[in-house]
Amino acid sequence: MIRPVAVIGAGPFGLSTAAHLRARGIPVRVFGDPMVSWREHMPEGMLLKSTPVASSLDCPQPGHTLADYCDAAGVRRLVTDEDIIPVETFVAYGEWFQQRLVPGLERVRVVSVDRGEHGAFELKLDSGESFTARAVVVATGLSGLAHLPPELAGAAGDGPAPTSPVSHSSQHHDLGRFAGQELIVIGAGQSALETAALAAEAGARVRVVSRGRGRVAFGAPPWRQPRLRPESPFGRAWSLWALSHYAQPYRFLPARTRHLLVRKVLGPLGAWWLRDRFEGKVQVHEVDRVLGAEAPDGSPVLTVRTHDGRTERLAADHVVAATGYRVDIAAMDFLGHGLRTSLAVSRGAPRLGAGHVSSAPGLYFTGLPAASSYGPVMRFVCGTEFASPRLVKHLAAAHG
Repeated sequence: MIRPVAVIGAGPFGLSTAAHLRARGIPVRVFGDPMVSWREHMPEGMLLKSTPVASSLDCPQPGHTLADYCDAAGVRRLVTDEDIIPVETFVAYGEWFQQRLVPGLERVRVVSVDRGEHGAFELKLDSGESFTARAVVVATGLSGLAHLPPELAGAAGDGPAPTSPVSHSSQHHDLGRFAGQELIVIGAGQSALETAALAAEAGARVRVVSRGRGRVAFGAPPWRQPRLRPESPFGRAWSLWALSHYAQPYRFLPARTRHLLVRKVLGPLGAWWLRDRFEGKVQVHEVDRVLGAEAPDGSPVLTVRTHDGRTERLAADHVVAATGYRVDIAAMDFLGHGLRTSLAVSRGAPRLGAGHVSSAPGLYFTGLPAASSYGPVMRFVCGTEFASPRLVKHLAAAHG
């Protein structure tokens, strides 16, 4: 009996990888709820910052782009840089992709992955089943990686939660629950600015607390992009073009440089179309840093240091930390302790070799956990075009 490859995760990177494996005739079992992070952990009414050309899942077969889905579903075609993608449309596209190319997806959770005999992997599912896989692809996306800065922990109780004084932006689907309340959103990226705009539109009184001077900014609309620079899925710039299309050498850069670029390239910046919905509706409070937080009576109070050195206290009914995600192998508790602690890591992220393989032969990582090895393109859906064919080619050669 030929042992299958196990793909853990059914978001864009998991589905794309599975489609490539199936196209090569490699037996594969895929586990997860398709597009669950996009469907349940993104706010209702959200619009994608990425353009249509950067929002298609890669697969070997033609006819499965976002534009193809629009044609098949009879919805308005999304193809130009000025077309904006509702999250509901993107979720429906991912589910359509899964139904057509990954029909055998199993909606169960992988409880544990451990190294078995002869280099294989032993997996246990929450259904009670155990089986052996010849290789494992971890494509769990943002799951379990939400980052809460330690200075906010004092008001978060047992952790960020919608019912706690402090939550993370990934924990809100319906921002209407804040109607009539004072809300503080911490951050200056698209997640923070769009969360703030949506909450304000739902009737909340919103302040964005931005750490740094002049951090709240918005990108230029497509018609104002420079024309004499090469195109990339993220905009026109030589650096973006290189990072998008030539990510192979990225893993040979010094660790400090790799991690810095992942954080800084395409860093905090609101989408061009969000400016009119944000300015004049949301108050911005720029501070030098957040010093701490507490919730003595159940409502959060932030202590901040201003740019002129003063200390201020900011009160609200709730604080939303739009503070991003941090890859940490320790948070992937489905990986067995022995396997997890033996992996080579760099600042918590797996160190990957050619073809996205980790230091444990047969164990692969794709999507955000691969960003520190292959660059910022792994943070975006268009990264499937780079990652999926290379990962599957390496896997087929090593475990064919």
